[in-house]
Amino acid sequence: MHKTDRLLRASGICALVAALWFTANVVHPVGPRVLLWVPTAVSACFLVAGFVRTARTESLLPATRRFWQHLTAAAVVIGIGVSSQAIDVLAEARPHGPQTGPVMLVGSGLGVLIIMYALFRLPLGRQTSGEILRVVLDAGTLMLAAAVFLWHFSTRSALNNGDDTGIFLSLMVTIIALLAVFAVAKFVLSSHSHVDNEALRLLAVAMFVGAVAPMFRPWFEALDPHLFPDMVSTPIVYYIALLAAARQRLAPGGKRRGAVAPRPRSFSLLPYAAVAAVDGLLVAVTWSDGADEMVVVGSAVLLTALVVLRQLTAFRDNSRLLARLDHSATHDGLTGLPNRVLFHNRLEKALATPGDRPVAVALIDLDDFKEVNDTLGHEVGDLLLIGVAKRLEACVRVEDTVARLGGDEFVVVLDDADPAAADLAAERMMNALRQPVYADGHELPIRASIGIADGRTGDRPSALLRHADIAMYAAKNLHGTACLHYDPSMSVSGSDLGTELRDAIATGQLFLLYQPIVSLDDGHIMGAEALVRWAHPVRGTLAPDAFIPIAERTGLIVPLGHWVMRTAFAQLAEWNVLHGDAAPQVLNVNVSARDLREPGFAEHVAGLLAEFGLAAERIVLEITETMALEPGPSVVNLLRLRAMGVRVSLDDFGTGHSTLTLLHDCPIDEIKLDRSFTQSEVDDRPPVSAAVIHLAQALGLHAVAEGVETADQAEQLLSLGYIAAQGYHFARPMPPARLSELLAAKQSLIPAAETVSTS
Repeated sequence: MHKTDRLLRASGICALVAALWFTANVVHPVGPRVLLWVPTAVSACFLVAGFVRTARTESLLPATRRFWQHLTAAAVVIGIGVSSQAIDVLAEARPHGPQTGPVMLVGSGLGVLIIMYALFRLPLGRQTSGEILRVVLDAGTLMLAAAVFLWHFSTRSALNNGDDTGIFLSLMVTIIALLAVFAVAKFVLSSHSHVDNEALRLLAVAMFVGAVAPMFRPWFEALDPHLFPDMVSTPIVYYIALLAAARQRLAPGGKRRGAVAPRPRSFSLLPYAAVAAVDGLLVAVTWSDGADEMVVVGSAVLLTALVVLRQLTAFRDNSRLLARLDHSATHDGLTGLPNRVLFHNRLEKALATPGDRPVAVALIDLDDFKEVNDTLGHEVGDLLLIGVAKRLEACVRVEDTVARLGGDEFVVVLDDADPAAADLAAERMMNALRQPVYADGHELPIRASIGIADGRTGDRPSALLRHADIAMYAAKNLHGTACLHYDPSMSVSGSDLGTELRDAIATGQLFLLYQPIVSLDDGHIMGAEALVRWAHPVRGTLAPDAFIPIAERTGLIVPLGHWVMRTAFAQLAEWNVLHGDAAPQVLNVNVSARDLREPGFAEHVAGLLAEFGLAAERIVLEITETMALEPGPSVVNLLRLRAMGVRVSLDDFGTGHSTLTLLHDCPIDEIKLDRSFTQSEVDDRPPVSAAVIHLAQALGLHAVAEGVETADQAEQLLSLGYIAAQGYHFARPMPPARLSELLAAKQSLIPAAETVSTS
């Protein structure tokens, strides 16, 4: 810093010269007295110039630049006040006392008031009433300790000498100094984000040195009336303040580095330092008194030290616990990478940085991860994810962020990276991922798809992530590990369904069919599952398999899911009005993995329930086993939904990596037996459906059999203990009007034997 900042180097030289020249005059008067004050005046010019430079740094936030503009004004008036003191001292043949004339008092007082105003104008973080009270108490402790020192070294001497002018001046200086101590302490102890922490500490040190130094005037006056501690302390104060300004310029726009901003310490050492200082003064004052008084004072000081040490130990342990909790809330438990929440915070901060700068987002998906989990088990899959995380971290700069979104998806925020720089980072990542990972004795080749979205400050984070998602799915069509930058044409590449689907959502081309869930005992309608269809103007009615993958690739799956949920909830509310107790008691709605990872998904569902006046327990959200296994936001949303009363169903149970641990640990209420087990041929072997119903009953889960197409299948399921089922044997998916007719008729959906159809 000193090598590149000439002002700082010059100010440091002035402070050093002042200290050496002052020391020489303490030993023996040397040269004209005016030379003792020259470094002070020169340093003041350097200080003002340095503050102006910092205040004009465009990369700083507006509130930060305004703060340094105020400090510039304070430096000017304080410099004028100190210069007037020098003139007063040089005009006296034998100076006496602090020589704080009216101009000195006005300049210093006005400067301190400007500094206090600058501090109070800075935006502070949100604080509770308890935090505010603690800050005020700590600041008051510091102010009281400073008052004791100022009284002992300054005001007490004036009172003993009977000097009315000295008493008045000392009182003024004391009040100004105490106000300054309180203001600085209050701000240092509060949460803030606009002034660099190191710069703020340096400013606090500068004000402390400036407030304490005049107390030593009586000692130097006894040696030589022309010696003032301000001659050496003021250049040092100016140098420290200039160092703070230079430190602020090195932190443009606040923190953007890869490290998480640490939690502010829940306690401060400053009040304890103040207590220790007063204890030291107490020992010094009573040192020459009787032995008995010394024992009492010494014991009091020792007890204070022990209590303070005990408190600091407890505070340190609490701070470590809070740091661990903070890390768990913002980092993935498996890989240790930042999680989705911290990723969004980093991306928003990068895009909100002042100025026009490039910001790129790279989304990485492991293409064959599910096969690893299914064939080798979750332990090996976890080791693969950990290995990939380490490799990705080694490929980026310290200011970049590598995060795990969930499952096998990773994302990288490339801050201040143009497309060329993003390409270099992607090339490093692809080279790292082309090498196999060795996990538990298995050599695991990696195939990854990387999508890059190139943005700039001011862009919306959600749009940037959606573009990276589209590019990533486009990269899956390439051979091997591949990377593509987002291009608007990707949304319509190959087929126009991507663009058409967006229009379909907006223009009402989508519609819902409802398949009844019936009681196996008597065939009455227990509930219904909402199934989306697309009335394409050219291709006819499209099933979900034709457009859901496109919705996932283009990022339209979230608005599509919102449309399905709103439409289904509105239909259930209408059935409640038309049919009362005969309306479906539950409505099953499928949700996507992307829906479940959205931070506000649970709140969105709660809003729809309130809007349509539906009881939460009448909604069943169907998820897949893979979604239930994803840690992070998915599980958080599931827990919030179940806390609201919404039920969660595990769809297609038995086709993925179902385990007893999954059934025990995942927040689910229902399992839906996959049609492959429902439709299996009856033989001498015990059917899988029998084991599933026994598991469900043991774990207190509701079970629904899907894909029932024959009377034999329905009869077997009923004999095994299943209560509910759905399938073509009872009814095909139908429009809401047709289901409304069935509800009104209150008839059984179990067909007569002669009308049974297996189509």
